[in-house]
Amino acid sequence: MHYLDHAATTPLRPEALGAMQQQWQEVGNPSSLHTAGRRARRVVEESREQIAAIVGAKPADIIFTSGGTEADNLALKGLARNTDRRRVLVSAVEHHAVLDPADALADEAKTVELIPVDAQGRVDVAALELMLDDDVAVVAVMWANNEVGTVQPVAQIAQMCAARGVPFHTDAVQALGQLDLDLEGIPSAALSAHKVGGPVGVGALVLDRDLSVRPLVHGGGQERDVRSGTLDAAGIAGFAAALAADKPDLAPLRDRLIDGVRRVVPDAVLNGDPVDRLPNNAHFSFPGCPGDALLMLLDAAGVAVSTGSACTAGIPQPSHVLMAMGADEPLARSSLRFSLGWNSTDDDVAALLTALPAVVERARRAGGM
Repeated sequence: MHYLDHAATTPLRPEALGAMQQQWQEVGNPSSLHTAGRRARRVVEESREQIAAIVGAKPADIIFTSGGTEADNLALKGLARNTDRRRVLVSAVEHHAVLDPADALADEAKTVELIPVDAQGRVDVAALELMLDDDVAVVAVMWANNEVGTVQPVAQIAQMCAARGVPFHTDAVQALGQLDLDLEGIPSAALSAHKVGGPVGVGALVLDRDLSVRPLVHGGGQERDVRSGTLDAAGIAGFAAALAADKPDLAPLRDRLIDGVRRVVPDAVLNGDPVDRLPNNAHFSFPGCPGDALLMLLDAAGVAVSTGSACTAGIPQPSHVLMAMGADEPLARSSLRFSLGWNSTDDDVAALLTALPAVVERARRAGGM
């Protein structure tokens, strides 16, 4: 199989596996005071320091979670519920890990408003500035889009929110390991291990200690009494090891993929910013082709990719990201995301380009779009 869906999850790196195997042979709850517990605590704290150094954060700001989704929920709900302010502003192209918590807050008498984006999926900063006032509880804008790969002006937005005294949160899950993250000046950010070759089930909320959030989970008071629960020392060690591992420059391979798709399917439409995008992301719409049909046909040809649309109750839905960018519904239903990772090769791209023309032709015949 040629795996081109690293934005969904990427294979476990050997560095992460080695760190986890070493810790799995030990016993000890990081909250325990005896020698075994202190040994596990040392692993957690050394990993915390390592991750903080890589992302430009303070170790004390890192709160370990079960992943990016929990981190987004903790930030959005924890900040909004801890204030009488009523308005919650999120970009129209957010991952559902942000959109769905926002919807939950709407059921709690918060007013949720979508920040518009342009045709490349970039937040309209001028529109956001007009939306800010003293009644905004939190603003959430992702660092880079999980579908089309567009990188957002996060530093500018963070400064704008800080000037108005509004808490700002960014979902940095897709950016981690792909861009040189510097979280200095970013009060809240969600991270996930399995997008960088770490284990599934581990992530972090990088939260400025000056921000007060209401916990989602209560119990032992771990992680600054913000996220209770026994810490997974092995998983955290794997997260740190994966993040510290050498990262290949994927932009040249991505560019060869983009050029190849345009060559073999000339009417394919590249979505997202053509330059300021994630180095591992290529997102195309194929006019007249149902995205789910393309995905399954490529899968049968041994190439794993992702459709840009969600599926709810078994019914394919058009991509909310492309719709927010101004695409019509047929085009929003015809998209595929190709995403590269640390072990991607030219052979993977070649396999895609070999299979794609026949797949597109067959999907068009069958789709009748």
